[in-house]
Amino acid sequence: GLVIAMVASFIFIVLLRFLAGIMVWVMIVMVILVLGYGIFHCYMEYAKLKGEAGSDISLKDLGFHTDLRVYLHLRQTWLAFMIILCIVEVVIILLLIFLRKRILIAIALIKEASRAVGHVMTSLLFPLCTFFLLCLCIAYWASTAVFLSTSNEAVYKVFNESACPFSRQTCNPETFNTSNVTKLCPDAQCLFAFYGGETAYHKYLIVLQFFNVFMFFWLANFVIALGQVTLAGAFASYYWAFKKPDDMPAFPLFSSFGRALRYHTGSLAFGSLVLAIVQVIRVTLEYLDHRLKGFQRLFCRVRSACACWPPPPALPWECRGAGGERTWMLGGADVDAHLSLVSRVAVLDKVTDFLFFLGKLLIVGSVGILAFFFFTQRIKLVQDTAPPLNYYWVPILTVIVGSYLIAHGFFSVYGMCVDTLFLCFCKCLAR
Repeated sequence: GLVIAMVASFIFIVLLRFLAGIMVWVMIVMVILVLGYGIFHCYMEYAKLKGEAGSDISLKDLGFHTDLRVYLHLRQTWLAFMIILCIVEVVIILLLIFLRKRILIAIALIKEASRAVGHVMTSLLFPLCTFFLLCLCIAYWASTAVFLSTSNEAVYKVFNESACPFSRQTCNPETFNTSNVTKLCPDAQCLFAFYGGETAYHKYLIVLQFFNVFMFFWLANFVIALGQVTLAGAFASYYWAFKKPDDMPAFPLFSSFGRALRYHTGSLAFGSLVLAIVQVIRVTLEYLDHRLKGFQRLFCRVRSACACWPPPPALPWECRGAGGERTWMLGGADVDAHLSLVSRVAVLDKVTDFLFFLGKLLIVGSVGILAFFFFTQRIKLVQDTAPPLNYYWVPILTVIVGSYLIAHGFFSVYGMCVDTLFLCFCKCLAR
């Protein structure tokens, strides 16, 4: 199933290279048809269970069961699925109606982005590099956290029934019987007290754990930003090339990666630092919100004050699609000058994200339906190869989640390409 999702995503990207406009409209129609089939299937299952014993029990009366197949024998389950799919179908149709003009502009950008991706085909594999670096960050954080958590030592203290000057002091059970404590306090014993330590390292262990979490956020944001700047620089080299592809570098992705490391490491590190600080504060507030349930009103006031606190007016904002050249927008008077540009980018970015979301929804939905028919042995051609499973929803959900991650990796490259080309176009207009 995951291989099919990868092949389907790659074929979809290749078809966008030559038939971008047609593929977008076919994608929109196919998403509507897939959702329509889902509604029809839910209705047929709902009608088939009519009159069967136990099918009219409500979900509330049934309660929680680990066997998910129990819920599929209830009419209320299929009715809920049908209502959810109907709502999604109506929302998508309404968005298509009200955003039809923006969709036409987005299709034109997707066509140009398809040409850019066609000249930088290695960009489709670059998310694997980012994923590998993120795995290294996670491995570093997890190994460091485990090392810090298991670095505590067994602490033994002196316990006695009578008065003793050494009471509650740290002791060593191996040398306790030969020490002066037993001579002065005959009834004293060296017993286990707790796991921890009394050194400076153990006293600040929680600080080290907090710093480890902060470093994880910093490194993860740096890796993501490096990947975005690398892709943006590669696609910007396509846009600014006078003769395509003659004026482009021989290896645009590697050239952009080297340029990002050489000229923009400081900017990426500073931006990642700001994001890490904000994320740590947010995680801390959410943790306090979870722990301080009794002080809900007071904490809500504090959290609202922190959330609404105005940022410094000169806080720089660096655009992720700058394409190798710094594009700083400062607060204050410069905000009005760039407000129209930012609004254009934001609206069009959301429209293209919506179209790419439909593409991911089409791939995930198609692979999910195929996996459902395969694992339930409803496909006669491969009925003998399908393994008999007691809980077939586990592999189906695994295939669906994996298909979404694979499709997201491919379409994220396209999204970065569209953002970069549109920002470069806006920069041309500004000049």
